[in-house]
Amino acid sequence: MSQDVLSPARVNEIHKQAARRRTFAVISHPDAGKSTLTEALALHAKVIGTAGASSGKANRKETVSDWMQMEKDRGISISSAALQFSYRDTVINLLDTPGHADFSEDTYRVLAAVDCAVMLVDAAKGLETQTMKLFEVCKQRNLPIITVINKWDRPGLDALALMDELTERTGLQPMPLTWAVGISGDFRGVWDLRQDRFARFQRNNSGANIALTEYFTPEEAAETQGSNWTDAVDEAGLVIESNLEFDVDAFHAGTATPILFSSAALNFGVKELLDALVDFAPHAAPRPDVEGSPRPVESSFSGFVFKVQAGMNKAHRDHVAFIRVCSGVFERGMVVTQTRTGKSFATKYAQQVFGREREVIDEAYPGDVVGLVNASTLRVGDSLFLEGAVEYPAIPLFAPEHFQVARSKDPSKFKQFRRGIEQLEHEGVIQVLRSDVRGDQAPVLAAVGPMQFEVVEDRMAHDFSAPCGWNACRTPSPGFRRRTPCPRWPTCPAPRCC
Repeated sequence: MSQDVLSPARVNEIHKQAARRRTFAVISHPDAGKSTLTEALALHAKVIGTAGASSGKANRKETVSDWMQMEKDRGISISSAALQFSYRDTVINLLDTPGHADFSEDTYRVLAAVDCAVMLVDAAKGLETQTMKLFEVCKQRNLPIITVINKWDRPGLDALALMDELTERTGLQPMPLTWAVGISGDFRGVWDLRQDRFARFQRNNSGANIALTEYFTPEEAAETQGSNWTDAVDEAGLVIESNLEFDVDAFHAGTATPILFSSAALNFGVKELLDALVDFAPHAAPRPDVEGSPRPVESSFSGFVFKVQAGMNKAHRDHVAFIRVCSGVFERGMVVTQTRTGKSFATKYAQQVFGREREVIDEAYPGDVVGLVNASTLRVGDSLFLEGAVEYPAIPLFAPEHFQVARSKDPSKFKQFRRGIEQLEHEGVIQVLRSDVRGDQAPVLAAVGPMQFEVVEDRMAHDFSAPCGWNACRTPSPGFRRRTPCPRWPTCPAPRCC
């Protein structure tokens, strides 16, 4: 169907579908529970049968968002993942992000594609270093933030102390939507301030299934919970009096943040977060182009690539470019134009992504994330459009701080080695520094953090069958004397390894 002239009915349909979309990312410091929360949200939306988190990492099942073998082995997220599912007639586009600082670039790309962020705070540790860095990125992008105090089932800080820290360090005004009943380590349930009721949780199958929940009136809660209930009411009241009652406009303006308490591992307080996202999180809206002019959602199709990933299908080494739909209707098979090159791109193989699982998708609306398969010509930051040229703001690269020289362990696999390095550079896993002097046999790899080199080593061995090794690459210390003078000294980015 041609989209250059849309009927009023079609325009209304686009607005209706855009209003149903909630596209958000989960951000936090490492080990705060992002992947566990992602799993719990999918569980409560009834798109998976059991959650991957169980009692301890030794008994941890695979999660839908951590699909790479290295993620499963280490129990951490090293790559962003996209999940789409429906809840209460709302389409949820959830992007799980790596929390480790070494993968900040990947997280930054994801934050460029969402409309809201869920900031996960460990109840025992408060606002940690990486959490604050990601908060600053959200602030720069004017992303509304929902704050979730996680791991309340474990001993931790006082609730009011956490609110004070949040205000002092972020400048956001806390607006409680739920408040924990029971101190950290003794999680009885939450006071749902919107509906003025007590939700009492009970663990179900070590957190692998939805927690059993019972609801009580405030009078019943006071009778059964005693001082735990009265303390929760008093604490929440103090926060509301010193800040403000819940205000959607303040949330969307980025001056205040809704507060919820949870234990993602036990599935406590997760449904309340889902309801808050549906009721209050911003829907897909016009996004500004590189000149700052918002492109209406009813305009013809446009979007941009925020992630490229290979190796998701073990049986077929395909390339998947993840695009955020910004306007119009995406239809599988349409031929779009790349703004960067001016060339056409056929979207024959379009899929909806759920972790590693994928299925063919025929239509997508503003706010949706679509995976374009075999998109080897697309790069991170590329803008795509059907009619009416548009270019969305570029996604900047981070300045590298660590360098290594990669060498193939098997000279007979040089072609696979070179192809693997080019693919990882294409995906943004690593930055590659080239020169006429060095050639392709020993490229200098540049990274934000050293763990990126471990990802490269793992994927070169398993995805490309071209194991690589490293030569140390760093700026010489004062007084270091080279055995062989570097022909490009002092401008060579890796002077010690020529």
